[in-house]
Amino acid sequence: MAADHRPKLPVQEREERGSRASRRLRRAGLVPGVVYGSGSDGTVAFKADARQLAQVLSAGSAVLDLEVGSGQPRPVIVKEEQRHPVRGELVHVDLLQVDLSEKIQSTVSVELTGVEEAPGVVQGGVLEHITRELAIEALPTDIPEQVLVDVSSLEIAATLPLSEIAPPAGVEFLDDPDETVIATVGAPSEIEAEDEVEEEPKLVGEAGEDAEAGEEGEAAEESEAKGSGDESS
Repeated sequence: MAADHRPKLPVQEREERGSRASRRLRRAGLVPGVVYGSGSDGTVAFKADARQLAQVLSAGSAVLDLEVGSGQPRPVIVKEEQRHPVRGELVHVDLLQVDLSEKIQSTVSVELTGVEEAPGVVQGGVLEHITRELAIEALPTDIPEQVLVDVSSLEIAATLPLSEIAPPAGVEFLDDPDETVIATVGAPSEIEAEDEVEEEPKLVGEAGEDAEAGEEGEAAEESEAKGSGDESS
């Protein structure tokens, strides 16, 4: 992505250190972070506006332009996000400055498409998403937000290995292509079949009970009719 199209994240250097200072920053609507650089840039601790940071991260760009104070923008990627275990809000972010001309290794999420159209699913099979992240190597500007995998052709008992997936342009998959399974489609649940089998004897039993009840009723009616005949004679 060209520099003029990359999301820009203005931040300020921070002197505050420690968990207590970080809590104060978060209460003020700021998120503490660190950018790991190289050469003269070095490592810089910063603080970013929480809302602005969330907007930039949700833009879906692998590379961001970080502006520390009045300094020149530096291209960075997200190294790690730390979130609150209960509220899920971002509490700390680590960024890594990159050279746009050198390939780097990263991980990207896998998203399945065409699940509802897969013949195996239409026939009652269960699709299982096995691998949800892939290790890749690419130029920072070629790193996709996610890898889309079309599973609309999968039949029952089908297995989709990584070897059958074409990587996005400029991207190399690093996982074993034959050992890495993206998705499978299992046969319809055997439990459902067992439930159907169990219902049959119950239905037969209910029919038998109804038949016995009918026979007993007929016998009672015959006995009453016979008794009435004896009395009239």
